[in-house]
Amino acid sequence: MFSSNSSKMFFFFILIFSTLISISSNSWFGCWIGMEINLLSFIPLISNSNNLLSTEASLKYFLTQSIASINFLFSILLKMTLLKNFEMNYFLSIMINSSMLMKMGSSPFHFWFPNLVEGLSWFNNLILMTWQKITPMIILSYYFNKNFILMNIIFNVIIGALGGLNQTSLRKLMAFSSINNLGWMLLSIMISENLWLFYLLMYSFMITIMFFMFYFLNMFHINQLFINNMNSLIKINMLINFLSLGGLPPFIGFFPKWIIINFLIINNMYMLTFIMIIMSLIVLFFYIRIIYSIFLFNYIKTKWIKIYIKNKKFSFINILSYISLLGMILSTFFFM
Repeated sequence: MFSSNSSKMFFFFILIFSTLISISSNSWFGCWIGMEINLLSFIPLISNSNNLLSTEASLKYFLTQSIASINFLFSILLKMTLLKNFEMNYFLSIMINSSMLMKMGSSPFHFWFPNLVEGLSWFNNLILMTWQKITPMIILSYYFNKNFILMNIIFNVIIGALGGLNQTSLRKLMAFSSINNLGWMLLSIMISENLWLFYLLMYSFMITIMFFMFYFLNMFHINQLFINNMNSLIKINMLINFLSLGGLPPFIGFFPKWIIINFLIINNMYMLTFIMIIMSLIVLFFYIRIIYSIFLFNYIKTKWIKIYIKNKKFSFINILSYISLLGMILSTFFFM
């Protein structure tokens, strides 16, 4: 039943509505119910009886999300029934924040995330790295523990940068990139919800282009990018999108990061600014290493294989890629 397209579309719409239930609820129980519906609608999307990796991924996702949900439910029950002293509230805020961070795959609760993405398709990875972060992030903004979240931001940017250095799988690479960007997202939602929404939209736009490009090219590992003899237009689009995702200044991916860096400098948070920028440079390093391989490596054995994408959808992706070049123009007008 789950393999048919109609059932997949049904669960996809349930997934969307469950997020709307959680973020529009006026009680903790409403948020919890929305997250449970979200969990039960996402599992049929990622499970596939013909693929052992996706079956394992769905089981891992169910277990980790269930643990986070139990933690969240236990926390809100304690909050509603037990003492209201300061120490208890501080402890409960850490518990609620931890459960939401686990649901997002944030550090130090990220261990399930890179292993999970390896068993998912590009489309399911796109949902996991964008839409599935909305509900936990909104609930997290209701009950911040500032010091705990700042510690998690630093962990996210460091682990996301260092974890991607030794990866050969594109899906794991994008997972660690997502962990790194999650640190920036957490910082942006601490500043302003509008800034977080802007960062999420920019990040979703960039990785949507990347994931659909990998999907059309049927790419899953880094060596496929330089073994296959791609035409110049595809290589240039790869260059633009990787550098934009890394946050290099001429591209649109730098725009939301620039706003966050400006806020940190204005508020004299120089040490945090230094850590964020250095870790972003490490992320850019392994992106540039991939681009270097794409442009300069020549694999003689498969030189006769030439990839040409004659697809209207891919042509649309090409057009979207060049929007990233507008980043510096938008940034200039914004800060005039």
